[in-house]
Amino acid sequence: MRLALELEEHDRLYYQEDAPKVSDAEYDALRQRFNAIEKRFPEFVSAQSPSQKVGAAPSGRFRKVRHAVPMLSLDNAFAEEDVRDFVGRITRFLKLADDRIDFSAEPKIDGLSMSLRYEGGELVTAATRGDGAEGEDVTANIRTLEDVPQQLKGRHVPDVCEVRGEVYMTKKAFLALNERQKAAGDTIFANPRNSAAGSLRQKDPSITASRPLGFFAYAWGEMSAMPEATQSGMIHWFERCGFRTNPLTKLCHSVEALLAFHRRIEEQRGELDYDIDGVVYKVDRLDWQERLGFVSRTPRWAIAHKFPAERATTVLRDIEIQIGRTGSFTPVGKLKPVGVGGVIVQNVTLHNEDYIKGVGNKGEVLREGRDIRIGDTVVIQRAGDVIPQVVDVIIDKRPKGAREFHFPKTCPCPLHTDVVREEIATGEEGSRARCSGEFACPYQKVQHLLLFVSRRAFDIDGLGEKQIEYFFEQGWVREPADIFTLQQRNARLKLEDIEGYGETSVRNLFNAIEARRRIALERFIYALGMRHVGETTALALARGYGSWEAFHDACLKVARGDEEAVAEMDALDQIGETVIESIAAYFGESHNRGIVERLVREVTILDAEKPKSNSPIAGKTVVFTGTLTRFTRDEAKVAAERLGAKVAGSVSKKTDYVVAGESAGSKLDKARELGVRVLSEEEWLNLVS
Repeated sequence: MRLALELEEHDRLYYQEDAPKVSDAEYDALRQRFNAIEKRFPEFVSAQSPSQKVGAAPSGRFRKVRHAVPMLSLDNAFAEEDVRDFVGRITRFLKLADDRIDFSAEPKIDGLSMSLRYEGGELVTAATRGDGAEGEDVTANIRTLEDVPQQLKGRHVPDVCEVRGEVYMTKKAFLALNERQKAAGDTIFANPRNSAAGSLRQKDPSITASRPLGFFAYAWGEMSAMPEATQSGMIHWFERCGFRTNPLTKLCHSVEALLAFHRRIEEQRGELDYDIDGVVYKVDRLDWQERLGFVSRTPRWAIAHKFPAERATTVLRDIEIQIGRTGSFTPVGKLKPVGVGGVIVQNVTLHNEDYIKGVGNKGEVLREGRDIRIGDTVVIQRAGDVIPQVVDVIIDKRPKGAREFHFPKTCPCPLHTDVVREEIATGEEGSRARCSGEFACPYQKVQHLLLFVSRRAFDIDGLGEKQIEYFFEQGWVREPADIFTLQQRNARLKLEDIEGYGETSVRNLFNAIEARRRIALERFIYALGMRHVGETTALALARGYGSWEAFHDACLKVARGDEEAVAEMDALDQIGETVIESIAAYFGESHNRGIVERLVREVTILDAEKPKSNSPIAGKTVVFTGTLTRFTRDEAKVAAERLGAKVAGSVSKKTDYVVAGESAGSKLDKARELGVRVLSEEEWLNLVS
């Protein structure tokens, strides 16, 4: 999808170049717009989605640092009901009799996330978040900040201690810096966050030292020992070690207290000398945080409660169609630019054909049935300071010449293939329209190539949208394998003669391509671009099969309808009928198999990492069934995966253990039939303790 690629480019400019082309809020608007689409159509969630990403890959200007514990992002709440749901989910997960849970609440600082590693109490490394797994080494620059101690104070400091928090610049300092920049004819920063990032990521630490940066500590990564048992206790411990923490942080004992805190911070927002865009709630007890664990890239035990929406009216000038890599059609409204809360909004998603007509994805009436026409005056809303969406049409201002938008019946590609509406799980017609041309459609081919080189797939520097489109138009890169033969064909192609290229840039491109000839199995599976196989699903498949040979063999069998292979794939956790059908369709097409075979000849696919845990269930496949009384199903799954096990959804010959609770049914029968070892909850706890 073009929106995902646009976000990827903004990530690169924002995190790697410190030169964003859009404001923070406008960027957030794009991210949340994508999230809103996903919420309505969860079956189309894929790893290129902003909701599945954290930051951006390191720029290469600094040494890379691998985070011992990933730096992940938070889920968002925009309404009070979202917060109540958040607390309710935690209560149900932990099987608590009431909702008496203590939460640590703090302002959400709009700065640059940082991880500080101390060994023996001394600062040894400072790294940016990067893509969550790998950041940039900015140790020399961080040492210039007064808020960051070189040596931790106090006794009983853990041998290894990673303190995490936010580097920020005050509004006053930001305005003064821009005045100096303007006078010197240098870069003018867009906001305090960008100025903090640009100041910190300087090759010359003296430049960082000349700019007033602050640091609030609020989290941690790897710890050889935990000095406190609660989130609030850790905040006080940071203070004793010599860090600044946010003075507005508060311990709340109920949902109502959380909401009151949010309202109070929102009222103070304009008076604060640093930027915030919401508040963050975290379960205070660390043992509960550990039990709750994570969902994909976000913790279950924390959420960011964003500030309320702002609205404005403007004119819808046109509607354009964007075509994604799977052929999905997304209508985008082109607006007369309008300011909403300090952000200039020019584009807005219109979701699908039904949304334009005033019909929701469940058939409900939207906007009292008012359709959206080109020329209409529309009401634009940014929820939580981020999401741009059309919430209403002002009929009284509809001009006589307002034009109804007719959704295309054929793809605008040269093939003019039919546009079809997808079926949903119930067999009914869904809201999403797609080009039926599959990979024969050039638009989809280009989008597939862009996915292939994207950060979560092969991550090839120097191959962005502009380059891929140009190489495709020239016929030089028509499928992924062509990327890896560019260098040997360059004697004929002469890339260095292309405007914008030169010997150095071409050499850098070829080096970047060569560096990606070895790739992790989960990245390779994701890069194939199969529908419904996003990053999380690709990881589940990689862990389930272990090697490309095993996965490829299974895919070919599934494509042939082998019932045993289908059952084995279906048994994997997070893999269901929709994914299996998509894999079967992909590998059932000879054209796709050819693309894969030619690509495999050019690269080395690494086996999935084996569990590092030495627990007795490491590498074992476990199925939980029945009603569990000692822990919830989700809690059991999190604990098993933490110990290196694979949790499956159904029983097969490759299942090692079935943990049976009360009223276990067909899965228990299947286990006995296959001779799989069955454990009670007590036996399971004894095994893993």
